[in-house]
Amino acid sequence: MGDTIKGSDGKQRCNWCAATAEYLDYHDTEWGFPVDDDIRLFEKLCLEGFQSGLSWRTILAKRENFRSAFHGFDFEKIARFSQRDINRLLKDEGIVRHRGKIEAVINNAGRAGELIEKEGSLASFFWRYEPDTENLAKSQTVSTSEESVALSKDLKKMGWKFVGSTTAYAFMQAMGLVNDHAANCVIRGEVEQARIRFKRP
Repeated sequence: MGDTIKGSDGKQRCNWCAATAEYLDYHDTEWGFPVDDDIRLFEKLCLEGFQSGLSWRTILAKRENFRSAFHGFDFEKIARFSQRDINRLLKDEGIVRHRGKIEAVINNAGRAGELIEKEGSLASFFWRYEPDTENLAKSQTVSTSEESVALSKDLKKMGWKFVGSTTAYAFMQAMGLVNDHAANCVIRGEVEQARIRFKRP
């Protein structure tokens, strides 16, 4: 039972979602459920990059501010950002004001457009890195995987930035490429059913 905690409803959930009230809803309705929407995939990869060196709690609290600052993470619009936009973002107290991470999002928006031209969608590319099998014994005890290392390496080859293997793995966990809910977490079964129903792009 060490990897779960009992909620106010008496149900077991992954330990980490007890850290803050915001985590509970994110854990129950988003984390691990499969995603094939390109905007959501791009947003999550960007936010994971912003999280580097920080807590997810910080990013989640600022998520709506990020969405407003980056035009809903519409990568076609972001790819056209100028120095004026960078200056605006560096003054925006509602987001993480880190020049390298801001410039990475703008750079990655351009790379996303290139990838879609080549692959048809971001989803069809990212879902290639879904593992063939899942190892429950390693659930939430690792921060990278063979697949996340490969995804990170391939993205970097294409010019993406702030996409290290740990960032890639956190992205894969959140977007449902792996089901890393604890074995006895009440949400694990829901995620697994969603993954079974999910049509891979």
